Parts: sequence; structure tokens; C-alpha cells
Amino acid sequence: MIGNKITHRMADGVRVPGTWRHAFICNGGTYFLTDLFIYADGLVDCWGLVTLDEFEQKLRSGWVATSLPDGGRASAHHLASWTFGEPRTWLTPELLIAEVRDTVDELNGRPDSTDRCLAAVDVFLAERTEKNRSATRAAYLAIPETMRRYALGDMDRKDRPLQTLVVGPGGRTPSRPEVPVTQQEYDESIAYFEERSRWLAKAPSRVPADASADSFAPAVKLYHSYPQRALEHPDKRGLRNDYPAPITLGDVTYPSVTHAYWAQSVADPEVRASVVTAETGAKARTLAAKATRREGWDQVRTAAMARLLRAKYEQHPDLAAVLLATGEATVLYDDADSEFWGDNGGRGRNWTGRLLELVRSELQARQARID
Repeated sequence: MIGNKITHRMADGVRVPGTWRHAFICNGGTYFLTDLFIYADGLVDCWGLVTLDEFEQKLRSGWVATSLPDGGRASAHHLASWTFGEPRTWLTPELLIAEVRDTVDELNGRPDSTDRCLAAVDVFLAERTEKNRSATRAAYLAIPETMRRYALGDMDRKDRPLQTLVVGPGGRTPSRPEVPVTQQEYDESIAYFEERSRWLAKAPSRVPADASADSFAPAVKLYHSYPQRALEHPDKRGLRNDYPAPITLGDVTYPSVTHAYWAQSVADPEVRASVVTAETGAKARTLAAKATRREGWDQVRTAAMARLLRAKYEQHPDLAAVLLATGEATVLYDDADSEFWGDNGGRGRNWTGRLLELVRSELQARQARID
């Protein structure tokens, strides 16, 4: 749940909302008390920005700890250190990833698992079949166990009416498995939800008049890769600048965007020719790094890169399709050599990712025939 813990980060000039929660990170055998920052575009900062899939891997590897060993060493970063004694934890990797996914939905104003359950309740109340009750029970069980008591926002009854509704008369609820639900208890839960529906119907709408709430697509991360040949079926690796997708500008054909960028950056024509014919993009960069830059290159390099990226995706429709498939996602580009071009775990300016988004929007405009 977000509550009042609101933060944000800036990505490509856009304010991406987020929230945070406490967690332990196990590094070098010590458990560090820290905060997980969760953002609307599906990135989680757990000592470095990661996607939700990467976050789940870190959970299952124990980097983000949901179990704490008796006698384990703990630290709160220059505040205190201690040793665990009979520690008790409530979370499992499955529960924590489910809670984080719910938080991303909530940050985007999308229905989370609780909303989906309550929508299933409405369907059941409208048509009280066992099929609909079964769907409602499944939706209830899909709510992270730690969050179920808050599903109705009723701190007196917690989720007891919901438990009773989904198991039905004679069923046994998780909170009282030893006692079957009576018909009276079931009728009371039905009455509870009917009254709740009437109350909600009378509540004033909170939807903005212009319905202008923003949402964020899950970010796409372009990891380091060193492709030696073009793929038969290109995936996101084809969006890397050193991917072997030749581009022709004027009377020169460059093996990749990386070759073209570094060739255009150098002042000496002979060095430029050597860069063009370099075996790999990495070797092209090494050759260019030893040469003199063209005058004013720093001021024009983003425009030069934008021109090269446009050429790549105009001349390679298969790669343009891969780029278009990223939709509206923020594109995070890793670049070990440059925090100007790379995002690099949130430390860089991510200019390559930003320009890929620009070219993507131009391709989308072309598809929509917007001049």
C-alpha cells in the first residue's frame, strides 16, 4: 500500500511517481536495513534500478532477504549494528513480489488484486452462481495474504465478510477453519455487501473531469550485449547501437550505428576510414578515442546520433518493428563507456534511450499518418 510514502525519480525529463518500503538486503553475509523504492514504470531500486523480473530474481537469490537467520549480522548504515535473536518474518518472496506488483498497479491508477476481487464480488452479487463464487474466491486468494485484511477498508470487521462470502454456507474461512460458516453468518455478509454497494453508489465520483490520470508502461532495459552477427529473428538486442545493422549515409555504408557515430566524430579522414572498417563497434570506439575529435563535436553529438538512429530504423523495417513493440515504455540503455549515453542503473543521462523513444514516436506518427 502506498499510504503517504510518496517519492519520484526523473526519467527522460518525466517525473515518475514512486513509493518505498523497508527491506533487508544481504550483502557479504550482512543484512542491511534499507528501503526499496518502487516506481510506476515497474522499476525497483534495491541498491540499483532493476525491472520487476530482475527484482524477483534478487528475491529468490536472497539478495533482498525475506528470511533472517538467528545469529545473523545486521546493520543500519552508520546508525547501528546488531545480531538477530529469534527473528520472525512474515514475508516470502512470493508475497513480496505480489505486493510490489500491486503497488505498481496502484501507482498507475490501475486495478490491483484487491480491486479485481471486489469487482468479482459485484459480479457474484448480480448473479449468485457457484461459478461466480468460485471466481470470487480465486480473486480473493490472489490478494497477497498480508493485504487481505485491508481489502474492505473496514478496520472493525477486517476481511471477515469477504471470507464468509467466498466460502459460502458450510464453508470454512481461513480465520476460523475449525468452525463452518452458518447460514445466518452468510446472510449477514450478503447484507453487508449490499449495503456497501448502496453506500458506494451514493459516494461522489473522484474521477477528474478530464480523465487526465497518467500511467506508465513497464520500462524496457537494453542490456549490454556484443552481437557478432545479425539475428534471424531480431529481439531487443537489435536495438543496441553496435548491433550489425549496416546503414548507408551518402556514399558510405557503416557496419553499425556505433561505427557511424565514431567515424563521424573524428577529424582525420584517414582515421575515419579505419573506424568505418573496424571489426567491431568496440574496436571502432577504441580507434576513435585515440584520435582528435571534430571541432564542436560535443555540441552536435546528440543531433548526430538522432540522425543515425533514424537511418537505422528507416533502413531496417524488422528492427523498426522491434522498437515499435516497446510501445510507450521508457527505454533504459546500458553503456559501460558513457554515462551520457547510458542510464547505467540511474546514474547516467540515458541519451541513447531518450533518442530511441524519439525515433519510436516518429515511427508511430508515420504509422498513424500524422505529418
